[in-house]
Amino acid sequence: DSDSRSATHRAHQPTVMGPCLSKGSSEPNMRASGNMFTSQADAKYSAKSRNILILFGPPGAGKGTHAPKIVDKLSIPQLSTGDMLRAAVAAGTDVGKKAKAAMDSGALVTDEIVVGIIADRIKEKDCVDGFILDGFPRTLAQSKMLDKELAKTGEAVSRVIELSVPDAVLTERICGRWVHKSSGRSYHVKFNPPKSLAKLGGKDLNKEKDKTKWMKDDETGEALMQRSDDTAEALVSRLDAYHKQTVPVLKHYGKKKCVAIDANRDMDSIWASIDKATDF
Repeated sequence: DSDSRSATHRAHQPTVMGPCLSKGSSEPNMRASGNMFTSQADAKYSAKSRNILILFGPPGAGKGTHAPKIVDKLSIPQLSTGDMLRAAVAAGTDVGKKAKAAMDSGALVTDEIVVGIIADRIKEKDCVDGFILDGFPRTLAQSKMLDKELAKTGEAVSRVIELSVPDAVLTERICGRWVHKSSGRSYHVKFNPPKSLAKLGGKDLNKEKDKTKWMKDDETGEALMQRSDDTAEALVSRLDAYHKQTVPVLKHYGKKKCVAIDANRDMDSIWASIDKATDF
């Protein structure tokens, strides 16, 4: 990563400014005076602005690959709605109980519950400098609810990072993707293979009866897994949903907040652009 953050890479210019931010754009000061913070827990955020990021991208765009690098760079956690929901239910918080009741009855967890879970989670100590939201907001309505919640502490989304990849490129990426479930580390049989795959000696993984034998996490040696919806057939509907729901969110945050990254390049070039976009 140190190489990708060198002066050479910083001079690299392929960040795509679509409906998105120009680095020199001026942004309104969204911070509030201390008297707008309603509790001691909230008041600590009035002293300095937190880096609040939203990470967007279609399935296979590379969020799982690059998000950990942003976490390391900014020392802020990556928050997924699924993980937060499970943690809130397990902890038995007020909003967690509401979520559990909804799930037990077979109902969908409402946007209000999800935003409430996020509101609780971002008050924890590891979010004091900021956080990355991954997988939320997915819709315009959720975006507006998130904005309203952040405004309670005089805050707003700092940056929206969109990893952009043509739909035609995503099938190969998706169908070759494997993940380490507990850590979220992402691998690919072609583009980012685990070290264990070398033991197969160049043979076709698809012809192996037990593929997990050759697909192990580099750090733990534990078996990797493939998502059940990481198929060419499922990708069509997933991309359709992404474009219909998520693109309006990008328009909502607009040119001052959103940076589109061309993620159809080599890893170092993509990270160089993300690195530049996350210089605060």
